[in-house]
Amino acid sequence: MDQFLNTFLNWDYIWQVFPDLLKTGLVNTLILAITSFVIGTALAVPLAIMGLSTKRWLRWPARVYTDIFRGLPAILTILVIGQGLGTLARPIVGTSPYPLGILALSLIAAAYIGEIFRSGIQSVEKGQLEASRALGMSYSRAMLLVVIPQGIRRVLPALVNQFISVVKDTPLVYFLGFATDQRELFRIGQDLTANTGNQSPLVAAGIVYLVITVPLTHLVNFIDKRLQTGRKVQAAPDDGDLVAGGKVAS
Repeated sequence: MDQFLNTFLNWDYIWQVFPDLLKTGLVNTLILAITSFVIGTALAVPLAIMGLSTKRWLRWPARVYTDIFRGLPAILTILVIGQGLGTLARPIVGTSPYPLGILALSLIAAAYIGEIFRSGIQSVEKGQLEASRALGMSYSRAMLLVVIPQGIRRVLPALVNQFISVVKDTPLVYFLGFATDQRELFRIGQDLTANTGNQSPLVAAGIVYLVITVPLTHLVNFIDKRLQTGRKVQAAPDDGDLVAGGKVAS
């Protein structure tokens, strides 16, 4: 038992790594996750609209993109983009793999978020679009102002879940070889573990990940509960209620 505690819960090593975890690892993890999620969301909206298009030349590229980036392991995508495009992108991003790591995470996120948006848009009743068209709106305007906002609102819990997935995917950029000041949570914990042979720094990194993801998980449950409550519609009174209320003449 003492050996287990010393290997995984050595507080000397945990306190030693915590300053770097919070000052460098946490900052870089949040930068990678938030930037990738924002870029991925921006790419996902047109991707979802293309996937719903009746035109094959729009629908098929979106389908192929989604199938490829959802079908490949995330680590393979990161390595192909980070290392395969490194030479080509060097005039733009320089020698730092940081932007390429963000690009890879963004492209992966876009495929998943695009499917989330597509399912949300498809869940909106067709009558919403028909009513908007009846009011004189064009198809694109009705989709932009009426259908898409409702679809996005319905998939908010899934979007938060996807952000959690992006946070948990950020350690994979470790394989691109970031500089010391670019390390995320896992890399910092892994480096000290490699130097000391003790697993406690990785446990400390895991604790910080939980501090990020657990509140987000409860936020998902809260949003989902609020949306479920908001969708409850009061049942229309039946004929018996109308008679009992004296609203139907005998």
